[in-house]
Amino acid sequence: MISFEFPVTERTRSLLRLEQLYARLDFFIARDHPFEHHAALLVLFELMETASRADLKADLLQELERQKQVLEGWRNNPEVAEDTLEGVLEDIERTTLGLLDLTGKFGQHLRENEWLMAIKQRAGIPGGTCQFDLPSYYLWQQKPAEARRCDLTRWVAPLRPTAEASRILLKLLRDSGKTHSYVARHGSFQQMSGGKLVQLIRVGYDETLGVLPELSANKYALNIRFISAVTGETRPRQTELDVEFALTSCKF
Repeated sequence: MISFEFPVTERTRSLLRLEQLYARLDFFIARDHPFEHHAALLVLFELMETASRADLKADLLQELERQKQVLEGWRNNPEVAEDTLEGVLEDIERTTLGLLDLTGKFGQHLRENEWLMAIKQRAGIPGGTCQFDLPSYYLWQQKPAEARRCDLTRWVAPLRPTAEASRILLKLLRDSGKTHSYVARHGSFQQMSGGKLVQLIRVGYDETLGVLPELSANKYALNIRFISAVTGETRPRQTELDVEFALTSCKF
């Protein structure tokens, strides 16, 4: 089985982007080669641009507070594991405090680092970070891997509350999912939404079918079209196959 996640709202789209960027960042930081730490810096710069919206912090705080209020309403419910619930509430409280401690524009400490900003500027030029372009950066790359990793970890540390916030919110959202099985006749499926808007939709199916899902959704209808995924086709076509798939709708 392979599954694809489709964000329906802009807030969910931002959360998924944060999750993917932080996952890539952690992957490259954990490695040792200078090229891998170069890749980590590029992801860090990408994260700065993605998360620099002025309302990101407010959005995260607002959603965390909303989820906290919902979860607190589950206290003393015999069907809810009390220890698990309290653990989630503590995570939300800790992350909220971390977000509130963030002052100024997201990544401002990085923007004030002239050395990093010089690398960021040159990184936008193909091959622009060669040793003759940035000798000091080349010297940094010759440091032991652990020394480079310490620098990267220090630069990322002030941004971590946004990573934790996205992790908590996406887990709560995914855990809310309800899954049903359907068949897309000749690759096409439509379902009326009845005025209900979800935040995240997951489509899972047998990857050996060689198709890709295309999805559009609003509060009135959900449309899924499975198209052929043959490499080299200039115009992908809707498959003629009947595609069995699992549809998961997630809503806070």
